[in-house]
Order: sequence, then C-alpha cells, then structure tokens
Amino acid sequence: MTIEGAAAKGPPGWFTRAGQWWGRAFRYAGSERHTLLLIGKSTLAASLAWMVSFYGLNAQSPAFAPFSAVMIMYVTIYQSVVQSLRYVGAVAAGVAVQAALGFLAGPDLLAFVLVALIALSIGRSRVLGTQGSQVATAAFFAFSTYSSATDTTTRITQLGQIVLMVLIGCAIGTAVNITVAPPMRYRSAEYSVRVLAHTLYDLTADIYPALRDGTLDADTTARWRERSARTDGLIAQARAGLNTAKESLHYNPRRFLKRHRRHLSFQGYESVLDALERTLYQLASLTRSLDQWQEEEKYYRYRHFLDRYAAFLEAVSEIALALSSLDETTLPQQTDRLAGLTRDAQERRREVADEADAQALPLTDPTRPYGVLVIEAARLMEEVQYTSDTLHSWVED
Repeated sequence: MTIEGAAAKGPPGWFTRAGQWWGRAFRYAGSERHTLLLIGKSTLAASLAWMVSFYGLNAQSPAFAPFSAVMIMYVTIYQSVVQSLRYVGAVAAGVAVQAALGFLAGPDLLAFVLVALIALSIGRSRVLGTQGSQVATAAFFAFSTYSSATDTTTRITQLGQIVLMVLIGCAIGTAVNITVAPPMRYRSAEYSVRVLAHTLYDLTADIYPALRDGTLDADTTARWRERSARTDGLIAQARAGLNTAKESLHYNPRRFLKRHRRHLSFQGYESVLDALERTLYQLASLTRSLDQWQEEEKYYRYRHFLDRYAAFLEAVSEIALALSSLDETTLPQQTDRLAGLTRDAQERRREVADEADAQALPLTDPTRPYGVLVIEAARLMEEVQYTSDTLHSWVED
C-alpha cells in the first residue's frame, strides 16, 4: 500500500476499534479482559446488594449498599479487604459525628458547619488512607437523612441503616471478588521485568552503533544521559507492578490451585527486577562517562577499543531483548538461550579488557574514560550474569 493510499484510508472507525477491543478481550487475558471481568463482577455485586437492601430489608437508603459494593471492587482481594475496613470505618465515623452533633445541636446551619469541620478533620487521618474523604460524604448524607426525619426513633433507625447498608455492600462486594474469578495478577511481575528489560534494550541498541561508527558527539551523549536519568519513573512503575502481583495472593483461594502454586513466592521475579534496576543504574553511569568524554584523543589509539565495547553492548542488548519477551510458559527454553547469550557477552567483555591492555590505554588516568568504561563493563556483566543465573535457578526449582 502506498503512503497516499494509507492516508486516504485514514484511521479505523469507532466500530472497527470497538471490534478490535472485543476481539482482544476474548482472545487472551489482557487489560481488556480484566476490564470486562471487573465490570461484570461490579454489576453482580451491586445487583445482589440492591436485592438484599431494597427487597430483603426494605431500607430507606438502599443505594448505599450497591454503591459500597462497587467502591471496594479492587484489582486484588487484599486491597478489597483493606479498603472495605477503611471505608466502613470512614462511614461509621461520619455518621457518628452527625449523630452526636445532631442530637446536641439539632439540624440547623451551625450544626452542619460543625459536622463538616469535624468530619473533614477526621478524614485527614492516615489510618483511613484514600477513604478519608468518605467521612465527610457519609456525614453529609447522614445530616440530610437526620434533617428529613420526623422523630428521634426514625432518625436513629435511618442513621443506623446507613452503616448497615455499607456493611452489607462491602461484605457482598468482597465475597463476589473472592468467589467469582478472584484476580491473580502474577503476570504483573512478569510485565514489570519486561518493561525494564525493554528500556535496557532501547538504550544499549542506541549506544553501540554510535560507538562502532565513531559518531559520538555532545548532543548524542547528552541525549543518552538524559534518557538514562528518566528510568527512575519506569523503575517505580515496575516496583508497583511487582507489589500488585504479591498482593494478589493474599486471601486469594486460587493460590491453592495446582497451576498457581509455584506463584506463592515472587522471589525470582524480584531478584531479576533488582538486577535489572542495578544494570540500568550502571548504564546511566556509563552514559555519564561517555558524555564527559568530549576531548579529542591525540595520544592513544582507541578505535579498536570502542569497537570491542560496541560488540559488548550489542551482546548486552541481545540479552535485554530476550528478557523483554519473558514468558513463563516457555521459560526453560528462554533460560537456555539466555545462558548462551550471557556466555557470549562474557567473551565480549573479556575482549574489551584485553584490547585495553593491548593498546596500553591509561586505565588509571582519571582524566580519561578508559578505566571507568572497563569497570562499568565488568559491573554490567556481573548484573547480567546474576540475572541469567537467577532465572536458571528458578526454572530448576
């Protein structure tokens, strides 16, 4: 297809994109399927909560139950349990504030101001976390309910019903999350490793051709250094993904199934993630050394040294590319290939050191980068070797 034809065709329409989205949801377990599953479970929990509160208890404020059931439908059961406790605590605190001040001061403007002030202050508590805002929300709803009631008994009953509806909603929502396809997010750990490995691949794949071609310049090395400095955010995201995978095990009945028993520990993923993090930091140090080396060398022949260094970084990029497609279903085959790539990288690293010796490069001269580059190559190789050994040991276990 020509460029003009592609431009004339234009981007796919809404129906095409929607069809593609549904196709991905049914073909494999990705974000689309997780979204559908969460919507379905939330709908089921809300419906059950409404049936219990409206038809079973004939509550005056039945909407609190389905609202609560949806509020605590998190991607891990652990978060559902924790947030349920916090949410119930926040609502109970808000209702208690309104009940205390309502009976003391009555449903007037001054009472509302005091309720808002106290509820918002309680909501700042770290114990309630992200549910802190629900203290004020519950207090305001409770104030409205209290104001519309005609006698003390009705007020007490309706305020108690608010807490009861929240308890019912949270209980049903948590029960649905546990019993209906409880989320196992161990793939988040795998994805975290892939993200960091692909970042390492992108950097090394950009650096080694420039070293081989001798096209280093201030703008290029500054760009490498800037990209290396931005990896902190990706590392934080990868850590968050690993933590999600760990949380998905807590209170999850699926961990007892045979196919999930090997995921009771994420030590292997965590070790690989640690090694990749250290590797990226070593690469950042290497880019700083290259960025500071702007002076033209007149006394030493270093072209062959840079060729050897480019070959070493190319070998590291091949390893990073292999890690970026890490898949637990084919891990034994991948670790065998990774071991071979690691041996090749070790050989390339030795060639770097041998070339530096052959050319008698000043490795101890702090004004020149050769010594630092040799050291960084050794450190990079240590982390790469550790990653390969960790995955191999994990497969054997």
